Amino acid sequence: MEFDAVLLLSFGGPEGPQQVRPFLENVTRGRNIPPERLDDVAEQYLHFGGVSPINGINRALITQLEAELADRGSDMPVYFGNRNWNPYVEDTVKVMCDNGIRRAAVFTTSAWSGYSSCTQYVEDIARGRRAAGANAPELVKLRTYFDHPLFVEMFADAIAAAADTLAAELRGEARLVFTAHSIPVAADERCGPRLYSRQVAYATRLVAAAAGYADYDLAWQSRSGPPQVPWLEPDVADHLRVLAETGTKAVIVCPIGFVADHIEVVWDLDEELQSQARAAGVALARAATPNADRRFAMLAADLIDELRYSRAPARTSGPDPVPGCLASVDGAACCPPHCVAGEEG
Repeated sequence: MEFDAVLLLSFGGPEGPQQVRPFLENVTRGRNIPPERLDDVAEQYLHFGGVSPINGINRALITQLEAELADRGSDMPVYFGNRNWNPYVEDTVKVMCDNGIRRAAVFTTSAWSGYSSCTQYVEDIARGRRAAGANAPELVKLRTYFDHPLFVEMFADAIAAAADTLAAELRGEARLVFTAHSIPVAADERCGPRLYSRQVAYATRLVAAAAGYADYDLAWQSRSGPPQVPWLEPDVADHLRVLAETGTKAVIVCPIGFVADHIEVVWDLDEELQSQARAAGVALARAATPNADRRFAMLAADLIDELRYSRAPARTSGPDPVPGCLASVDGAACCPPHCVAGEEG
């Protein structure tokens, strides 16, 4: 399969104080979120000047990907589109159409299956093509990559680097805790079932083994919605409280569910969880996300080359492997039994 471009498709984020509220309204449209809840979340963005790190990180990743493709002998341009903020995917696909792009590989900044992490990107692709009209390029969404060797390697190296920031006397006893974004239990059951949570658990096993940890924990973070609705647990804040009460003196948190520093990472972990840890007398080191690591660009290029050259998918093998979603074309469902339509909030 030949491509003449790549589309990096992401979530989007505000890049100034005046953009925060409109961005949040885009994200929560149709979910009946109370205005006061939006005000609370807006304060998190305003703490950082109203700027989410995500767009800048993605632009840096695009630069890395273009360089990686060039090293592999390809001069394909890499376009940038978002679901919830500029540059919107609809506008980007129109530009691609105007530039004569006929077929593009779509790399999404989510490693997982599930509605918001996979199916909603498929819907974004379909919406972008509709906006571009009859001459829209063919858009091929690449497969999920939670078990790609470079995904595992980046997080394992990040854990080692985080451990090195702890005092020497704490490193050996530090508890490793992985986190991923919580979703409602019902949403997790609809997809797979439990494909998202199973993939996260599988990836944590792979990364923990690569980092040399036989014992570790998996917790969930950043839940929202009514308290009476069950979400994946334990919440990382609750889990940290238990660890502190049982005498744990140091924790390494690895946000394996995030490939970049979303607000859920820099606020929920670096601000709120870090503050909780200090108050409890626990040293907390947060492992880095891939962000614009050159290896992340190499991973994306590998997925493209799997289709270009009909190569077998690169996967890290482990016990009890969990399936992922395959490539899909023009907004078609990638894995109908796994990633079904339906909101998660």
